[in-house]
Amino acid sequence: MAKRTSAGRRKVALAFILLFGPAFLLIFFSTRSCSHNFKTLEDFGALNDFEFIDIQGKKRTSKEFNNKILLITVIEESCPDSCSISLWHLNHLIYQNMSKSKVQKNEVRLITFVVDKEGNPTNLNKIRDYMMDKVENYDPKYWILASGESKQIYDITHNNQNLLKDGDEIDITHSYHEIMLLADKNLHLRMALRGNEEGMIRRMREHLALLQKQYDLKKK
Repeated sequence: MAKRTSAGRRKVALAFILLFGPAFLLIFFSTRSCSHNFKTLEDFGALNDFEFIDIQGKKRTSKEFNNKILLITVIEESCPDSCSISLWHLNHLIYQNMSKSKVQKNEVRLITFVVDKEGNPTNLNKIRDYMMDKVENYDPKYWILASGESKQIYDITHNNQNLLKDGDEIDITHSYHEIMLLADKNLHLRMALRGNEEGMIRRMREHLALLQKQYDLKKK
């Protein structure tokens, strides 16, 4: 099983590169450049509609997040800071900045789907307590815990490659849990990066700022 899981992760990584590699390189080099030429994030198309139950037991749908920038992630209940994204870095590099910014608190929402070891939706109470204990200034209004089918959101096709569909013989259940999705105010996917490394979360912070800059320029 370990070999199957490792192979699954490699196949997802390859699909990830084919899906987003060219756009990632474009954005990476544009944001590292010393020039002031403004680059926009590529539009990968609309996300699939989704719904979930929040910590108050309220049913939420993707439609209510029109006009909000979304950062979507997944965590596993049994090991929230190590089995999927790096929750510690997401907190300190993105959420803490967001919690101190009136603009980001108005425009940005973090949605984190909570799943069990098999990737199925699970109860949110344990993770709520974890977040209250570990995350300074945690506010469920801005960092929303979600119980729902997260896999459908990651069913993304681009350049004739699909992030999830790599064949029935490979177990990729946990691999997509490592990926962060950045969606614009029209619920279109604008960037996807792995969230299990500090460097990638820093880059996602840059892409989030770049997307906000696009909207700021439209207001002028």
